[in-house]
Amino acid sequence: MTTSDNDPWLLTPGPLTTSAKTKEAMLHDWGSRDAAFIETNKRVRDRLIAIAGGDRSHVCVPVQGSGTFAVEATLGTMIAKNEKTLVLVNGAYGQRMAKILDYAGRAYDTLETPEDTPPGLDDLDAALKADPALAHVVAVYCETTSGILNPIADIARITADNGRRLIIDAMSAFGALPIDAADVPFDALMASSNKCLEGVPGLGYAIIRQSALEGCQGNAHALSLDLYEQWVAMENNGQWRFTPPTHVICAFDAALDQFEAEGGVEGRHARYAANCKILVDGMRALGFETLLPVDLQAPIIVTFKMPADKAFDFQAFYDALAGRGYVIYPGKLTVAPSFRIGCIGHLDDTVINGALDAIRATLKDLGVASGAP
Repeated sequence: MTTSDNDPWLLTPGPLTTSAKTKEAMLHDWGSRDAAFIETNKRVRDRLIAIAGGDRSHVCVPVQGSGTFAVEATLGTMIAKNEKTLVLVNGAYGQRMAKILDYAGRAYDTLETPEDTPPGLDDLDAALKADPALAHVVAVYCETTSGILNPIADIARITADNGRRLIIDAMSAFGALPIDAADVPFDALMASSNKCLEGVPGLGYAIIRQSALEGCQGNAHALSLDLYEQWVAMENNGQWRFTPPTHVICAFDAALDQFEAEGGVEGRHARYAANCKILVDGMRALGFETLLPVDLQAPIIVTFKMPADKAFDFQAFYDALAGRGYVIYPGKLTVAPSFRIGCIGHLDDTVINGALDAIRATLKDLGVASGAP
């Protein structure tokens, strides 16, 4: 895999390194009402539903903006003003959903665990049984604050067994981690164009159970974030209510071609898992310690504890790696000082090994003897 001249490799949770084919798809202009663009938009929506296994039950409703726009639009549309929600929190993105509900004026409780700990399933079951007012559960599939893989199938089962509705933030999971609407019952799943499907930023979307969405007219707290009205408009004429991100959508269509050619979710997961193993093994050989054990680590982004060596300075480390063409990410933890390195995007083993070479050289230049915390 190669990147464009002078472009760094982005080892982050997004935006990500994209392929030349994806970039090239943006070298044209489309009218938002042209038949060719309308067909592309429909094709993208249909492909996303198929990835989620929702062909006979769900619809895809896109919205302009980053993934957070899709999360806010979905929560505001799917949760009625008089309904209460349980938010599962073990990182910044669970906290963000609670903040969205604050802005939207929706009642909620939180069930919170530390960033390195999955939600307690018995606690979830007990919370739902204790409060019949809870109508929805909101959960993050892969929480990129730490890189933890949350047990979404178990969360879905408990939610369904208690007669409640599940909404999933699958931003950093969709396209690389398996989920099938037939096996994991959910009312809505949110993701974006620039994560595991390797498009460019600018498009969020929700995969929504049609029977649930049909009852959501009037719920939304914002005109532009009303996914019910967005869905009705697209079903009527295939068009967006407001100016669509045409270049982003066409690039996404090209990215989905490459996703399918790689073998879909299984193929994408295999490459990311290989990237993750090479990265973790190489960093551990340098003394670094991961925050999470193997059984909780999703192959999306890895959190490493800060080295104890007094010569280590994260900003100097970050800047030196960027100078060598590799961009990593700061940590967001409260449980431990940390930084993160992503495994996703248009990256393979050659890129990850190159990053490890750059890390070794940088540690030597900084005079860091070991990455041990």
